[in-house]
Amino acid sequence: MALMRTGRVVLLVTALAMTAAACTSVVDGKPTATAPVGLDSFYKQQLTWGSCQDYSTGGDELPKGAECTRVTVPVDYANPNGATAKIALSRIKATGNKIGSLLFNPGGPGVGGLSMVGQGDNTKLAERFDRIGFDPRGTGMSQPAIKCMTDAEDDAQRAEPNKDNSPAGIAAQEAENKDFANKCVDRTGKDFLAHVGTREVVQDMDVIRGVLGDAKLTYLGYSYGTRLGYSYAEKFPDHVRALVLDGALKPDQDPIKESLGQAASFQKVFDSYAADCASKEKTNCPIGDDPAQATARFRALVLPLWDKAVPTSDGRGLPYGDAMTGTQQALYSVRLWNALTKGLRELAQGSGDTLQALADLYDGRQDNGTYDNSSDAFSAIRCVDDPPITDRAVAAQLDADARKAAPFRDDGHGSNAAPLDSCAFWPVPNTSSPHKLSIQGLPKTVVVSTTDDPATPYQSGVDLAQQLGASLITFKGTQHTVSLQGKACVDDPVISYLIDLKEPAAGLTC
Repeated sequence: MALMRTGRVVLLVTALAMTAAACTSVVDGKPTATAPVGLDSFYKQQLTWGSCQDYSTGGDELPKGAECTRVTVPVDYANPNGATAKIALSRIKATGNKIGSLLFNPGGPGVGGLSMVGQGDNTKLAERFDRIGFDPRGTGMSQPAIKCMTDAEDDAQRAEPNKDNSPAGIAAQEAENKDFANKCVDRTGKDFLAHVGTREVVQDMDVIRGVLGDAKLTYLGYSYGTRLGYSYAEKFPDHVRALVLDGALKPDQDPIKESLGQAASFQKVFDSYAADCASKEKTNCPIGDDPAQATARFRALVLPLWDKAVPTSDGRGLPYGDAMTGTQQALYSVRLWNALTKGLRELAQGSGDTLQALADLYDGRQDNGTYDNSSDAFSAIRCVDDPPITDRAVAAQLDADARKAAPFRDDGHGSNAAPLDSCAFWPVPNTSSPHKLSIQGLPKTVVVSTTDDPATPYQSGVDLAQQLGASLITFKGTQHTVSLQGKACVDDPVISYLIDLKEPAAGLTC
């Protein structure tokens, strides 16, 4: 069972040897940290902002008033005279007395963040900051883009018959995973794939900070964006003004434990959905009026899709994999629970349109049949960010444990064996590994964690706050991330911190 992306929100690290100098220069009348050795030309480049018309991948539209540009960065920071990449940026300028820039990241990994520029509309953040979105290297409208699969191949892969964990099924799955890795090399390039991870993105973020003229970074990162935030703090602690990290990843979390923790969190949210459905729908909930039986009822609905997809209006059909992807997409936010109920009700009647639409949302498929590159980028970034599982016994144990942790996701074809995923066949080594943070000289930061977050368990936020010495805001709710989503008890202290650097009250819970 694969780790789900942590950043497909419905709203939407090992350092290199070079270190940043602590002295300052002046840009537009403001002090800004001097560029690391050999990178002056990147930090001193001038940006030309213009229309965002050509910066859409067909998904989220940029808000009115946004401007766009690209900033040039080295592909390999150890070789700044080599190949370069261009990072797409979006901006909405401050309407009042500007403090500086506020950089956003939505998570993922693999998800572009240009549309995040609208975060904080109708708040004081819009008045005091130039709000900045960016597509991390390899994603969205940044260039080059990570590309592994064609649109036709993505559709075909989703529609192909399911493979069980028999010896033949495992061999077929591993052959497919090797083929995926080879296609990434052929269509993206091995050299670029070696430099698409968190290690490089945080250095891109510092170039962005520098060219925007900010002496220090103000940043709000969601989900995987918390990893970018704490990794930036680790690399550039003296360049940090303010960090808000919402939906935390735990820096020293073993990837296997992370996967199992996420599985258990999804099961917990599924159980909450089932109770809500039974309460609201009374006798008409498609998975029954007894939450204790909801997992069994759900599996009875979806398991027949393993052998035969149900029809959809566009002719593609809904197979088992898409039904599960659509269900898990809906569990990211309570605002999609009604859509999930509708989809399961349709499934009981032999139709798959709503679950297919939810799966398309997760997979980045547009109405015209094209895909964004978020799935390809997710795989590529994940494979260089963490050590791969190459031991088949470990993969088998993870599969067995994940089925127990999230029985609603159990396809009924476990076999005490499991395939190695594409990261085991990745053509370049990982560039980061789990480790505990120990950062000296970091100003006060803020971590926000939601008690029933399906993708990033609450305890990870508690642990990250402890490692950073950060203030922790606890939100009692069932959703993935919460900041700037209309919850005043979270938004007010977050905004106050970002503007005035005022620490939230100790133990703040709402």
